[in-house]
Amino acid sequence: MKIGIIGTGAIGSILAEKLSNAGHQIKVTNTRAMPELEKIATSLGATAATIQNVVKDVDAIIFSIPFKALRDLPQNLLKEVPKDVIVMDTSNYYPLRDGEIAELEQKSESVYISEILNRPIIKVFNNILEYTLKYKGKAAGATDRIAISIAGDNEEHKKVVAHLADQTGFDAVDGGSLAESWRQQPGTPAYCTELNAAALKGAL
Repeated sequence: MKIGIIGTGAIGSILAEKLSNAGHQIKVTNTRAMPELEKIATSLGATAATIQNVVKDVDAIIFSIPFKALRDLPQNLLKEVPKDVIVMDTSNYYPLRDGEIAELEQKSESVYISEILNRPIIKVFNNILEYTLKYKGKAAGATDRIAISIAGDNEEHKKVVAHLADQTGFDAVDGGSLAESWRQQPGTPAYCTELNAAALKGAL
C-alpha cells in the first residue's frame, strides 16, 4: 500500500518504520524544514513530503499528531482525497496539554476529529504506549499477543487497518462505531493496558 503519515513523533515514526519494513511505500511529513524532514524520512525508510503532497496518490493516511494540532491543519486538506482512501487517527485528548474543549462533553474525541477533518476516520493505535508499539509486537499466533482496538463506521476500512495492525505485531479487536471509540480513550480499562484480544474485548 501507499501510505501517507502526518507526524513523525513517537507513534508516527514507529508506524512509518514498521510499515516500511512490511513492504509498504511510506511518505511522511512534519513541521520541520524540508532538509531535516528528509533526514528523518530516510532514517524511517520513508520519503519526505509536504503536508499537501503527503495526502496525494495514497491508499491510506495516518494522522499521528497531538490532538490540539489537528485543529491547525490546512482547511480542506482532504477535500481532493478520494473517498476510498482510508483515514486513520492515533491521537488522544489530554486536557492539561490540549486545553479544555467544551464540545467533548457532548461527543467522543474521534467524532470531534472526524468533523474537523470533514471525513470519516478510523481510530487506531491510540490505546497503546510508544514502548509497547516499538518493542512488544509479536508474530501472529504468538502466545499473549497484545491487541489494539479499532473503531470506525466503515467495516471494509477496518479490515484493512486490522491487517496493518497485524503487520506491526498486534492482534486487532473491533472497537465498534466511531461514536463508541470513547471506550479506548485515556482513563478507560482498554487504554494502554497491554491486553490480549479476549481481555481487550472484555475491557471495551
